[in-house]
This record gives sequence, structure tokens and C-alpha cells, in this order.
Amino acid sequence: MRTALTIAGSDSSGGAGIQADIKTMITNGVYAMSAITALTAQNTTGVTGIMEVTPDFLGEQMDNVFTDIRPDAVKIGMVSSAALIEKIAEKLKEYQAENIVVDPVMVATSGAKLIQEDAIEALKIHLLPIATVLTPNIPEAEILSGMKIENEEAMIEAAKKISENYHCAVLCKGGHQLNDANDLLYSEGEFRWFYGKRIDNPNTHGTGCTLSSAIASNLAKGYALETSVERAKDYISGALGAMLNLGAGSGPMNHGFDLKSDFIEKCGNSQQTCENVLQRDKEV
Repeated sequence: MRTALTIAGSDSSGGAGIQADIKTMITNGVYAMSAITALTAQNTTGVTGIMEVTPDFLGEQMDNVFTDIRPDAVKIGMVSSAALIEKIAEKLKEYQAENIVVDPVMVATSGAKLIQEDAIEALKIHLLPIATVLTPNIPEAEILSGMKIENEEAMIEAAKKISENYHCAVLCKGGHQLNDANDLLYSEGEFRWFYGKRIDNPNTHGTGCTLSSAIASNLAKGYALETSVERAKDYISGALGAMLNLGAGSGPMNHGFDLKSDFIEKCGNSQQTCENVLQRDKEV
């Protein structure tokens, strides 16, 4: 059993963050562990509260993971303070962690910045240079590259610039009205497009978390980076294509769309009761 560690915040609604990462890692065949950076109070309509852990406690979580069940890959999600970023980098270097996937969560889909300027600088200085691959969306790639991205050529140029600056691979994600569902991987001076199919599903909460966790899971299992990205893209398509519809806002994907077992499929009630429940849910 290969293992993976997610370092990110908790999403109380289960669609993103630690919860999405763990679901993704399990369904991609690795044992999932976590180091939680913050608790959030949120649902599909938004975030109402955030409570960060202390850097020392985050470091203690990582110590306990690395000294007992060493992860074969590490995924890092949203970390909003410079002190936490510095602690993560310190511990990853101390334990010589491998297969580090950084989802540099800085800008929300709405365009709002999610972390402060000093945290962005700490990310650039301490964390990005030790990453195996970064997975920025278009607005985040614009911040990291310092250039505007309005077409495919600009995506290539920005990914090249980020890769050369931080000496890591870069998966520049499409979307944000540009190259929707098409992602660009730039690694070691070469680039490759990963073309995805557009899925008309408004419930996309946690797609970035899920993609980066799926990549980390496949790296943990020994797949090459390109293959890991390809498999992760296929997984995202399946989770979105399952058309799960929960909550009043942008709901979560069905991370367990491919799970098939007696524990999943059998209903504990009578067949008629199950059908009644399904009918009620459809009506709601």
C-alpha cells in the first residue's frame, strides 16, 4: 500500500480541502494521511469562518506522520500565513520528502485573493523551489509569472517562466474563460497539452484540490509525472460526469463515482424503502 499526505485546511462541507483530498487519495488507491493547517466553517455557498493552527502544532502533525508512516507523496493545498508555509518547508526539507505537489491556492474563482502578500512571498521563497510540480490556475499563474495570460501562447510562456524560476514542473490549468478543461504541463524545457472534455456541471467545488491530490496519489504509486496528470484528469472527468447535485451553491463532485462493492451498493432497508428515498431526493 503506497501512502500520501495532504497538508491543507478542513472543509466542513466535505467538498474541498482535507476531505476532498482524502476521498481522492482513497479512490486512487493510496493510504491517505493529513496535517491540517486550518479549520473552516463553510458550505456550498461560502466560508463563514477560519481558525488556523499554530506553526508548532502543524509541525508536530508532520513529525508524527513522517516518523511513523512515511508518505510516498505530499500534496499541499491552501496555506494562508507565511509562518505556516515556512514550517511546512522546514519539515519537508528535514524529512527529505519526495513527490511534492503544490496547489498554490491564492485566488478564488471569483478573482478574490485568498492569502496575504507576505504569504505569497513565503510561498515563492520557501515552498515552490522544493516542489515536484505546481498546479496553478490562470490567475495564480499570472501572479507567479508576473504576466497577463490571455491565450495559449501566453500559457506556455508563463508556465516556462514559472518552471525556470522555481526549478519544478508546472501544470497550468485551463478554465477562467481560457482553454476551458485544457491543461498545459511544462517540465524540463518541454510542454504537453492535456485536452479535457467540457462537462456541463455547475457543481465544481474542490476541483483544484481533487486534481492535485489525484496527481500526488499516482506519483506515490510510481507513475511518471505525465501519466499521473493524465490519470488525474480522467478521474476529475469521471467525478464531474457523475453529476452529483448537493447543496444550495456550487456543490461537490462525486469522489466515489468509481467505487463498486457490496458495502457501497447494498441498501440496508428494503428495496421499496430505497426506491422511496430516491424518489424523495429527486423531488427535493
